[in-house]
Formats: sequence, structure tokens, C-alpha cells
Amino acid sequence: MKIPRDVITETDMEFFLNFIQDCAKIGTWEYNIEEQTVSWSEETYKIHELPLSYKPNITEAINFYKEGYSRAMIAKSFKNCVENHKNYDVDLQIITSKGKEKWVRAIGKPIVKNGDCIKIIGLFQDIDEKTKNEKELAYREQVLQKTFDHALVGTVIIDLNGKFIDANHSFCKTFGYTKEEIKTFTFYDITHPDDIAKGRKAVMDLINGEINCFKTEKRYYHKSGKTIWASISGTIIRDNDGTPLHIVTQINDITQLKKGTQKIIDLLDTTENQNKRLLNFAHIVSHNLRSHFSNLDMLLDLEQMESPKDSENQIYPLLKKAVKHLGETVDNLNTVASINTKKDIQLESLNLKQAFNTILNSLSAQIIASKADISLDIDSTIHILGIPAYLDSIILNFLTNAIKYKKPNESPKIEIKTDVVDDYVIISIKDSGLGLDLERYGEKLFGMYKTFHRNKDSKGIGLFITKNQIEAIGGKVEIESEVNVGTTFKIHLKKASRD
Repeated sequence: MKIPRDVITETDMEFFLNFIQDCAKIGTWEYNIEEQTVSWSEETYKIHELPLSYKPNITEAINFYKEGYSRAMIAKSFKNCVENHKNYDVDLQIITSKGKEKWVRAIGKPIVKNGDCIKIIGLFQDIDEKTKNEKELAYREQVLQKTFDHALVGTVIIDLNGKFIDANHSFCKTFGYTKEEIKTFTFYDITHPDDIAKGRKAVMDLINGEINCFKTEKRYYHKSGKTIWASISGTIIRDNDGTPLHIVTQINDITQLKKGTQKIIDLLDTTENQNKRLLNFAHIVSHNLRSHFSNLDMLLDLEQMESPKDSENQIYPLLKKAVKHLGETVDNLNTVASINTKKDIQLESLNLKQAFNTILNSLSAQIIASKADISLDIDSTIHILGIPAYLDSIILNFLTNAIKYKKPNESPKIEIKTDVVDDYVIISIKDSGLGLDLERYGEKLFGMYKTFHRNKDSKGIGLFITKNQIEAIGGKVEIESEVNVGTTFKIHLKKASRD
């Protein structure tokens, strides 16, 4: 049904016009050149934050624009409209009567009569929120683009078919291609053939929504043809409806890490083989050398039985002593080798004070003979993790050394105490003996067959074996010593948890 034109009154038209202006925040304005008058619509007043009683003029209207670019641009556009009859449509900033900066869209159209511009009419729209949102979005996109371009990790965007859409500088540098070159490839083109299936499955899982992201390691080809190992992580970008758009992938070159890891693996393999040979050597020491020693010792005994007179010469005692030393050496080597070749040592919870008391009882004769003064300050509840035979050997060696290397004509004084620090029990064994020059002997102290005093019983094997035993059960040993003052050994052993 067609509504007659005369049914729509001027009041209705004015209402609809005001309605449109208010909803769209669009005002109108008019400048009459002949009369030098400016008229604004109600919405234009609102945008300027002015009362309807305000009477604008063209100079004041232009001065509402922010000084600088906006004011210069509106003045230029207005002048061009008047003189050259050119329309203008510009987005500029004004400062309202209340001091608020606001983005507006200013549109001007000349009304020309007999070749002269007699009037300019225009629209004035509040686009502040829209413009600020657009500029904020543009800023964020710029930041993201710069972050993408200059990230230290190679980053690419690929479409759902695997074709490169974009690649940053790091990626191009890693693979030797320019951005233009890489955009002609799919990621399948530069992937090692053995890893293509892995990459294709990851892409399909992302597209199908089975996963939101993935991480893996793959091999790629550099432009030169060399293989590159890379750690990659990818995620899929979807629109508001959940439709997949493209995939963003970060690719980190781990080629050197892989090479380093392989070197470590090779070294571990070499070490394992060497340990196996050492174990075989230990067996040889244990069996073959022990057999030879036994044979020699037996032959000397037979010689003494068969020819007693021969054993009375000067050479026989030397041979007997040499064979005895050979046996001791075999025992020492066998002990060291067995410590260094043991794997998966099972540690037990051992009462530390009980272990010390046992060793002190076994050394009672030496303690009495040397008149040693030994103080034992160990909490009876302290337990350490170790091997009974190792713990006995460790305590025995340190205590016998403290007695053996006493000062001449002085009774040894030995203080034993403990301290618990975190997961370790620190055993302090302090003596008042000869002491050691650590600057001179410190690095050699725990070496095999190293002796530092002229004691006839010194063999240089005890501390070597003891240190190996301590380390075998997860501990360590430290030393403090001063010549003619004494020595303190601090043995760190793992603390056993109390049930």
C-alpha cells in the first residue's frame, strides 16, 4: 500500500531526521557565505558539548579542531571547498568545550550558484569510540607483527594445506630462504621424508579438533641440503564460528643440541665399554693374579720344607716378603676395582653410633696401647644410608690413621661428633696428630699409593679406597689440616629417613 506523500508531515520528517542523527551520532551543519552565518543541528551541539544557546561562527568552529594536523587539515579542506568547489570527507580530532579530545568525521559539500560557492553544507559525526578502537587494534597488530618479525624463535603461519603464508626473519635465517622463496613451498617440501607423516598427522588432528596444539621434534632440510633438527610447537587459529583458518608454528633449531646429545651418548657408550673392560680386568686380577700369587707362595713354602737350609740364606726372606707384598697388592687392586664396577648398590639404614662402637671395640688393643683419648658424641637415633662393610671400613680407616699418625711421645686425642644438614649427616673426626701440608699434598691426598709420613705401615691405599667407598654410597669427604696441629675429616653421608 503506497502512503500518499502529503500524509508524512514536516513534523514527522523532522522527527525521523533527529532520530537518525541521534542514533548514528551524526549532526548537520551549514555555512552561509553571503550572510556569514553558521548553523548547527542539535546533534552537532552535543558532539561539541555545547548548549543550544551557543551561537557559533566559522572561526570558532574551525578553532574547535585540535591544534596542529587536525586544524591545518580542516582549514585547508574548507578553503579548497569554497574556492575550488571540492567536497571533503576527513577524520580529525576536536577538543570539546569541556576539554575532551574526540575523533570526528567532518564532511563538507559546496553549493554553487553562477560559478560561485554561496553555501557549504555538511555532516558532522562522532567517531571517537570507533576510531580509538581501530587505532588500538592497528597498534596491537603492529606490535604483533613486529614481535612476529623479530622473534628469536623461528615462527611461520601456514594454511590448512601446509603452504607457507608468512615466515619471520629467524625462520628464514635458520633455513636459508628469503620470505618470498619460502612462500612458494609447503612445509612438506622442506621436511625430511621420514618425518612427513608425523607432521601431516599433527595438522589433521588440529583441523579435526582432536588437539588444540602439538609439540614434537622433526628433521628439516636447509636450502643448502643439510639436515636441521628442530623442536616445533603449533596451534590452530579459528574464527568465531570455530572454523579453522590457519596454523601458527614455532620452530627452534636444536641441531647443535642433538649433536651434543649424540656426543654424550657416544661417550656414555664408550664409558660403559670401558667399565666392562675394567670389570673384566677385575676378574683377571681376582682370578689369574691370585692364582699366580698362590702358586708362588706355595712354592716358597715347599722350598722351605724341602730345603730348610736354602730358606736361611739372605735372598729367601726377600722373596717371601716380595710375594707377600704381591698378595697385598692383588687384594688392594681387587677391592678398588670391585668398588668402581658395582652398579645399583642397595643402601641400608645403618645406626651410626652402633657402627662406631663396634669399630672402637675392635680397636680396643690399639687404643689401650697408644693411650688414645677418644670422645664420641653421636646421637643414638641417627641413621645413615650405606653398606655395612663399607661403613665399617670407612670408620676403621679414619680411626686407625688418627692413632697411627699421632705426634711422637704424645697420646692421640680424637673427637668424633655429627651434624645434620638437610639430607646429609656430617661426621667430623678430629685428631691432634702430625697434620698435613694441604698446599703441598692436598690434590694428592686421596691418590692411590700416596704416602705423606715416614710410617713403616703406610701403604698409600687406605684413603684411596675409603674415598671410593664414601662416593660409592653417595657421600663425599672434606679435610682440614695443619702441620703439627692436627687433622679434621668431614664425611658427608646420606641421612636415612626415620619411619
